[in-house]
Amino acid sequence: MKSRPYRLGQRQVTADQTRSRIIAAARDFLAAPDDFSGFTIDAVAARAGVARMTVFNQFGSKRGLLEALFDNLAIRGLVNRIRGVFMQADPREALNELVAAFGGFWTSDRLVIRRIRGLASIDPDFESAVRARDDRRREGIRTILNRFPKKRRRAELDEVVAVLHTLTSFETFDNLAGQDRDPDEVVSLVCRLVWAVIDSQGT
Repeated sequence: MKSRPYRLGQRQVTADQTRSRIIAAARDFLAAPDDFSGFTIDAVAARAGVARMTVFNQFGSKRGLLEALFDNLAIRGLVNRIRGVFMQADPREALNELVAAFGGFWTSDRLVIRRIRGLASIDPDFESAVRARDDRRREGIRTILNRFPKKRRRAELDEVVAVLHTLTSFETFDNLAGQDRDPDEVVSLVCRLVWAVIDSQGT
């Protein structure tokens, strides 16, 4: 009577290990020094040493695999910090912490994130996955701004959100960081730019 639950448990462990191996293969594919533009289910399956259908069974689609890769990257470098952002009582501190959280995340696996976002310009699966994550960041910014004492008109709020969304983007951090700038310096600079925008309108 005990063997069946044991076998089911072992099957789940095996499935989890396979899933982790596929995600690692996807990340390694994007981090490889050679051509990364041929990111496909077949290419990732070959790198992971599994059948193509195994990838589909685990993730459903290429977008599903990308979502899992994003989640894996975020768990290591973003999720816990973002939770702290929205637990912060002071909206000014919350905004500073959001900038720092994304600054840390963008630099945690910079090459892979750069390539994911680069491929988003030519691959609909990458584009939809990236856009979904960017939309969450945009709504997080809006949530924090709505906590400030000053209440903005909808058009004015949309404008500020759009500017702050740009300032906290990977592309902004990547360009400001260049080849060797300290990430903390970039975070400090972006914070100053964010407050220049907000303080220009009053808080």
